[in-house]
Amino acid sequence: MSKLSHLAETLIGSEIVKLGNAISERISQGEKIYNYTIGDFDPNIFPIPQELEDLIVESYRLHYTNYPAADGVLELRQAISSFINKHEGINYGINEIQVASGGRPLIYAVFKVVVDAGDKVIYAVPSWNNNHYTHLTGGQHCVVECKVENHFMPTADDIRNNIKGASLICLCTPQNPTGTTLKKETLEEICDIILAENAQRGADEKKVYLMFDQMYWTLTYGDTVHVNPVSLRPEMKEYTIFIDGISKAFASTGVRVGWSMGPANVIAKMRAILSHIGAWAPMAEQKAVSKYLTQEENIQRYLTQFKAEIETRLKALYAGFIDLKQKGYPLEAVAPQAAIYLTVKVDLVGKNSADGKLLATQSDVTSYLLSKAKLAVVPFSAFGGNAENPWYRISVGTCKKEEIADMFSILEQALSELK
Repeated sequence: MSKLSHLAETLIGSEIVKLGNAISERISQGEKIYNYTIGDFDPNIFPIPQELEDLIVESYRLHYTNYPAADGVLELRQAISSFINKHEGINYGINEIQVASGGRPLIYAVFKVVVDAGDKVIYAVPSWNNNHYTHLTGGQHCVVECKVENHFMPTADDIRNNIKGASLICLCTPQNPTGTTLKKETLEEICDIILAENAQRGADEKKVYLMFDQMYWTLTYGDTVHVNPVSLRPEMKEYTIFIDGISKAFASTGVRVGWSMGPANVIAKMRAILSHIGAWAPMAEQKAVSKYLTQEENIQRYLTQFKAEIETRLKALYAGFIDLKQKGYPLEAVAPQAAIYLTVKVDLVGKNSADGKLLATQSDVTSYLLSKAKLAVVPFSAFGGNAENPWYRISVGTCKKEEIADMFSILEQALSELK
């Protein structure tokens, strides 16, 4: 075959999609799999808000099927501005908001606007797709390996020690894949580091920007509180680009309405890039979301029930893994804080299965969990981590509460057979 572009020849596809396809194939053949891999929702378990569904249907019946405005329909940007101000206390004008078909095109646009080939991009691992977006833009990977004692979040020192020469810092909180959050004190310190760095850069030097992905910010549990850089340090508004939307907040991954908020000049350039890509959210969905975001009582009612169901699953899974740990199995779990994810450690490398097969690598462990325990989970290696990292992401978006006990029974049996 003829060679293609350097980008095409070096691009790595989504590891999660590849894993998901393999699992779907097994399920289609009638195999029972507890599939906790996908960061999505089963609509039969977690439907979108009924009011939002009705508004979408109504919008199509009103024939809102033409091209939307390149930056998003006006009433949606106005609704986003009011919604964010009410819930997070930060002010963004309609010229500082860009709407797109979910978070992915917005993240791509941020990278294309801020990062030149060879520019340093700071991101932590594990994290979702920062490694791929850095590659897509020819950026220089500056990878921060995060530790469990910091709940797999970067520290202020991680940023401080790498910020020289950087063009973009990527933070996500609540984080995919870990379901953990950045502490207020840590984010404050990171903001101060960014502000100090930009203050000392010359007028003709590029500034360093913060891409702040808060797609899961509504989904926090217990005493966990989401914080954002602009609320903590208003001066950060000049350097912060938010990634946000309805995908995870309202179980609306397929509705495809996301938005960025940021400096007007940055947003204008993102708009120009997206106008060539055409990654707009559909007109009908934009019209519907613009109305739904004003329905405060309905939103609160939905979120109360939605979050309770997610938290119940996360707590049940956490308790189950801790119970197995206390029984002596080499497992660990991080207490759930936010999002739809649980972080667990499955440290089985070096064990032998009942048929004498050695689990020599973490990949062998992943395969054993799938084949013997019928448990499908995503290794942190799919999020930029080391191939032998024993930590995994569990997503509860498709988890049926009534199956959790059976899953742990099968898992324990599979673990007990290892020597």
